[in-house]
Amino acid sequence: MIGSGIFTLPAALAQFGGISLLGWIIAAVGATSLAAMMGKLSKVIPEQGGSYAYTKRAFGKFPAFIVAWGFWLSLWSTNSAIALSFAGYFSVFFPGLQGQPWFTTSIALLVIWGLSILNSLSIRGSGNLQVVTTLLKIIPILIIAIGGVFVFDINHFIPLNISEVSSIQAITTASVLCFFAFMGIEAATIPAENIKNPEKNISKGTLIGVGLVVFLYLFSSISLFGILPPSEVAQSTAPFTDAANQLFGTNTGFFIAIGACISTLGALNVWILVQGQISNSMARDGLLPKSLAFINKYGSPSTGIILSSTVISVLLLFNSSKGFGDLYSFMVLLTSATSLLFYIAAAFSFLKFSIKSELGFKPSFSNISLSFIGLGFGIWILLGSGKEALIWGGIGVLLGILIYLFNRKNDR
Repeated sequence: MIGSGIFTLPAALAQFGGISLLGWIIAAVGATSLAAMMGKLSKVIPEQGGSYAYTKRAFGKFPAFIVAWGFWLSLWSTNSAIALSFAGYFSVFFPGLQGQPWFTTSIALLVIWGLSILNSLSIRGSGNLQVVTTLLKIIPILIIAIGGVFVFDINHFIPLNISEVSSIQAITTASVLCFFAFMGIEAATIPAENIKNPEKNISKGTLIGVGLVVFLYLFSSISLFGILPPSEVAQSTAPFTDAANQLFGTNTGFFIAIGACISTLGALNVWILVQGQISNSMARDGLLPKSLAFINKYGSPSTGIILSSTVISVLLLFNSSKGFGDLYSFMVLLTSATSLLFYIAAAFSFLKFSIKSELGFKPSFSNISLSFIGLGFGIWILLGSGKEALIWGGIGVLLGILIYLFNRKNDR
């Protein structure tokens, strides 16, 4: 879960001021409830695919396809946002070009295709890169989080809402943006078949992971806003770098930028591979064209990787005229709009199993309450994604339905 979100989201949240920190708390509560629910489901359905497997068991093949398709769509905008985050911090080393849309988009495209080629030609090389980035990504976050305690300025939180929208709307949009940073809560449930003792370890690992990430995100975000005023953070393409410069002097932020680039590179590396694996799994289940089920001689789902990266490139180029902050926010909101199908479906599945006393679940107060908390949170975040993201997401889902019907017709 610790990837690009923590490094770049503060710039998107700063437009609302200190009130945006409530978004982290609400998103954390929602993510924790979803994590608990998916952990319980993984105990009785320890199959690969996470929510896809749960939905298939609860409602059948077509709803499961919509869930998997929505998740695949969300990976396109997720990877766009992560690539933009990398580009934002990378541009720190080129001050004259920092904030230029063409430069940001070009760097984002280069890193997407570089990692796409790596994952297509060398799964082992991709894995080695991930080990390095995992070890180094937390360091810059902790430096700012701890350093901010000593220069904290409470006046940066007054007034709480500096935007022109109502406090309710500000909190809602902030919560949607913050939820992007938690979109890794399902990661442990997807490869369930490859985890030892999944009935116990998936649930435990998911809840512990969410708890640690919540603490780190809140601590670092509060410190960041205590170091820099929200108006300054909102204009930044690399807020943690600017905070480091403020704390330790000019040019020290370069070290934070290096750490942020490493972190975002590691996150993007994972999701580039996952975008190929998801489409490969769907194709093997007969939900997508058989060509996407292809595995090359290096053991990589290269067809799905290349197709997904092509769509990501079009998405970035189509929206490249937007400024960095607006483009990043749009990609995050689009990710929320499409990925929430994954979580809402899990909540509906859990509710069905509980009400009908299936798979060992009981219609207990705790189970029913957990289901409705997950559903309510998911629907609220979905609606809060905004009209533009919902329209794009809706078009994407409709396209998926057409592909599903086309495949069924060909199978007959």
